[in-house]
Amino acid sequence: CLNCYAERMALRLKAMGQKNYRNGFKVTCHQHTLDMPLRWKKPQMVFVNSMSDLFHKDVPDDFIFDIFSTMRQAQQHQYQILTKRTERLAKLSPELPWLENIWMGVTVEAADYKYRIDYLRYTGANIKFLSLEPLLGDLGELNLDGIDWVIVGGESGPGARPIEIGWVRNIREQCLAQNVPFFFKQWGGINKKKAGRLLDGESWDEMPIGFRDNMYA
Repeated sequence: CLNCYAERMALRLKAMGQKNYRNGFKVTCHQHTLDMPLRWKKPQMVFVNSMSDLFHKDVPDDFIFDIFSTMRQAQQHQYQILTKRTERLAKLSPELPWLENIWMGVTVEAADYKYRIDYLRYTGANIKFLSLEPLLGDLGELNLDGIDWVIVGGESGPGARPIEIGWVRNIREQCLAQNVPFFFKQWGGINKKKAGRLLDGESWDEMPIGFRDNMYA
């Protein structure tokens, strides 16, 4: 990403002496942390590998399998995985145990990347979601067949590129028409808190059907 928050954060943590970030933004597999979800008794929503991409070319297949093994052992939690590397996702998908507690998402920030949706659609994931963030342009027509959730948000932080309300409305209307839950995260900008997250005077916080039942059963 042009204005990657994760890269800024990783370099900041490296400068602070955080041992897990001694390599800065270089892909690093932390094998010693894999058993952490096994120790969390209270059900949680876990954003897997939030500072990188699980399907990055530098992440070994075996490490990906180990992560899925942990998710299988700790089924009290819900896990969200997000990737831009959809070709590798599709290649490995038949070998992965897609349990009901695993949510698989792809990022689609501009119309040129809508092809990622097709790769996601044919995975075995129980919940398939789109992260349209940072939204950098009008996505046009969207085929949301097989998609369970759509998140939209503007870019935030230094150098944030502006989002247009028409782009967001277009996505919302297509979600409503295709009966797909729509979540509007933020307008973004340099001061995202001030910009807020209301769309046409409303908060849009829809979640996948059955989410709460799965989370707290």
